[in-house]
Amino acid sequence: MTAPPNPFDSGYYLEDELRSFGFKSVGKNVRIAKNCTVIGLENIELGNNVRIDGYCTIAAAGAGSLSIGSYVHIGAYCFLAAGAGIVMEDFSGLSQGVRIYSKTDDYTGEHLSNPTVPAKYTGVTGGTVTLRRHALIGSGCILLPKVEIGIGSAVGAMSLVTKSLKEWGFYFGVPAKFLKARSQKLLELEQELLSESQAQ
Repeated sequence: MTAPPNPFDSGYYLEDELRSFGFKSVGKNVRIAKNCTVIGLENIELGNNVRIDGYCTIAAAGAGSLSIGSYVHIGAYCFLAAGAGIVMEDFSGLSQGVRIYSKTDDYTGEHLSNPTVPAKYTGVTGGTVTLRRHALIGSGCILLPKVEIGIGSAVGAMSLVTKSLKEWGFYFGVPAKFLKARSQKLLELEQELLSESQAQ
């Protein structure tokens, strides 16, 4: 007798299914929760060992782009507005509820705003948001256009990132400010992991 489906577990799409949906590229061991919303699949590249958890929304339609490296995790309820490009390099990650905006409306009152208004009346600005290797973003953070999170840097929960952050730092606050240096021991662990993976 077959057990009834569990209504609380929507499950994940795996790489074979994902490749059939029309993503630009899909690596090995990739999982995306079935209750995510993904727009612009043809503009999205997924590396190896990627997991995107439930209720995430990714918008990369039109001229947008999203490039995700290998060993990347995106926690539940994240929102990635990739209209002007988002890059997540290897071993980077987003905790739950992170918001990344590669485009933003002008809030000064000099322009109209929102996507229902023709572009000539709006003052949208944008630029690629880049997370370098081993960059980690804590729960509830917001990243604005044109920022780069340097190699190995981490941003504490509920922070607002308005400017690029240098490498190997721990940042926190509104706006995010440097608190202290971050350990580079993880580079040794990365080499161990990659060596083990190649040996298998």
